[in-house]
Amino acid sequence: MDIAIYLHALTALFVMIDPIGAALIFNSLTKNSEKKHRTIMAIKAVIISGATLILFGNYGEVLFSHLGININSLRISGGLLLFYTAFHMITKEMKFTASGNDTDISVFPMSVPLLAGPGTLTLSILLFSHTTDTAAAISVSAAIISILLLTLISMLASKYLKNIIGKTGDEILKRFLGVILAALAIQFIYDGIKNIAF
Repeated sequence: MDIAIYLHALTALFVMIDPIGAALIFNSLTKNSEKKHRTIMAIKAVIISGATLILFGNYGEVLFSHLGININSLRISGGLLLFYTAFHMITKEMKFTASGNDTDISVFPMSVPLLAGPGTLTLSILLFSHTTDTAAAISVSAAIISILLLTLISMLASKYLKNIIGKTGDEILKRFLGVILAALAIQFIYDGIKNIAF
C-alpha cells in the first residue's frame, strides 16, 4: 500500500464526506428511532456507500471512455462540481428532517446525496484515475473504507457527538472543510486544463 496516496485520498474524502457533519444529520433523522433501527440504518448506509464509491471509482472511467469522454474533461467538470459543493458548504445550510420512526434512510438521504453523492462519486473516479498500479488502487480503496468506518462510528455515537460539538461547532467545521474542498476542486480543474493544453 502506498502511504502517500492513502493519506491524500483520506484527506480529500474526509473533506468531501465530512463524517461529523453526516453524523449530526443522521442524528436529526433518527432522533425518535430505537437504538436497533439507528444501528441498522448506519451500517446499511456505510455498506451501500462503500460499494458504490469503490465500484464507480474503478469502473466509472471505463464507462466514460466508452462514452467518448476524456478523463481530463472529467477532471475539469468534476472540479467544477466539487467547487459548487464547496461553495454551498460555506454559504448555505443543509436541512434534513425525520419523516418517521422506522423510515429507511440508508439509501436516501444518507448514501445519496450525503455519503456517496455526485461530488463524492466524481472525487472517487478522480482518485482512482491517478492510480497506476494495484498498490495505489488498494490505497484509495483503503482510504474509502477508513473514512466510512469513521463515519459509521460517528453515526453510532451521534447523540453524544451532538452534545459535544453542537450546532455552532458543526457550522464552523463545515465552512472550514468547504474552503479546503474548494482548493482541492481548483487543483482538479488546473490538472485537467494543463493535461488538455499540453
